[in-house]
Amino acid sequence: MNDLSRQATRLEAIGGHFDKWLLGAIIALTGLGVVMVASSSIALMSSPFYYLNRHLVFLAVGIVLAGLAMRTELKSIEQYNQVLLLGCFALLVVVFIPGLGSSVNGARRWINLGFSKFQTVEAVKVLYIVWLSSYLVRFRDEVNATWPAMLKPLGVAGALVVLLLLQPDFGSSTLLLAITAGMLVLGGVNLPRMSMPIVFGLVAMSALAIIEPYRMRRITSFWDPWADQQGDGYQLSNALMAVGRGEWTGVGLGNSVQKLYYLPEAHTDFIFSVTAEELGFIGTCLIVALYALLAGRAFWIGMRCVEMKRHFSGYIAFGIGLWVSMQSFVSIGVNLGILPTKGLTLPLISSGGSSVLMTCVAMGLLLRVSYELDRAERRQAVRMGAAELDEAAPVDAPASASAVAAAMQDSTSRASAQRDSAPRGTSRMQQRIEPTLGRMG
Repeated sequence: MNDLSRQATRLEAIGGHFDKWLLGAIIALTGLGVVMVASSSIALMSSPFYYLNRHLVFLAVGIVLAGLAMRTELKSIEQYNQVLLLGCFALLVVVFIPGLGSSVNGARRWINLGFSKFQTVEAVKVLYIVWLSSYLVRFRDEVNATWPAMLKPLGVAGALVVLLLLQPDFGSSTLLLAITAGMLVLGGVNLPRMSMPIVFGLVAMSALAIIEPYRMRRITSFWDPWADQQGDGYQLSNALMAVGRGEWTGVGLGNSVQKLYYLPEAHTDFIFSVTAEELGFIGTCLIVALYALLAGRAFWIGMRCVEMKRHFSGYIAFGIGLWVSMQSFVSIGVNLGILPTKGLTLPLISSGGSSVLMTCVAMGLLLRVSYELDRAERRQAVRMGAAELDEAAPVDAPASASAVAAAMQDSTSRASAQRDSAPRGTSRMQQRIEPTLGRMG
């Protein structure tokens, strides 16, 4: 018993490491964001560094929140899954309460904190991903086998979308539905059964886009922004001129012309166009590569977690990877004119207090997932090594060299036989049995 206690203590002392590639991509995108916020906003206010200073303040707070997320055990977060779901609805309802909600250009998407405004949907994205990850763990088999288990998260997403459309926020509504569908597919839902809700959702969202006149104008201006360059096509035409001026190497950092009151929201929604103008095709390719690296590592970490039977961690990684990849794709697509204009920021690069804060929290959670995965793999390696030694050691007498060698050979033979008997196409990692998140430190 003492040996078991000492072994358990040794296992508890084993820590993990954060994924270096993931951390590097996050730092690179954040640093590039600081530079481009400074460059794109320097001519917008009487104080040239107003938006930069504001961005740095929110970034500092976001880094503190990310640090807290990186130090929090995921199993303790999983316990509050229902509270997180209630928080999603509360945050979307509170914007309609007089005195708390704040309206900008006819949209009620913010709550007034006194010193700043907070866009609640940014927090909802993080809370919803964590809740849906917990749901997929608790009902993993049912989601694949029954209609009610599959439709419940779709119904929750639909209720959240109704509240978002009342604000209105069509872009976030579409993103939330896409994250839900992606996580359900990665969570093992029956694809033929899932096809019907997807088709219905696409038809419904398309109808909503066509019915609203201002959304229809955005679509028509997206088809030909030059037809009404001073009206509905103003934003996109100026964004395309900025992208075109950049050519291969750009006009140089700080030398953008379009940011000088020609391109609206140059430091938020259209910061990619300013980046393309100043850093050129090479700079934009670097940004796309960094997002591909970030999303790719998120999905890779998620798959590793699922292989290690750490499904909650894996689904969080999948959700955050879907969020960052889809939002960055939409934001870049809008700036390049391949998607209709939507008010979505570029994660980790665009200025915006709410987006910066909650993206930092999401990155902290993703890094925590990578830490716990590395810790689990290290502890698993120690367990496997200890098990092999225990099998090789005799019970009543000191081990002779030949006995130890025979025991080790027998252990190796059994392991080889188990691998050979495994189904073809099954990886070695998939054959491991790792304790579930709820029973593991």
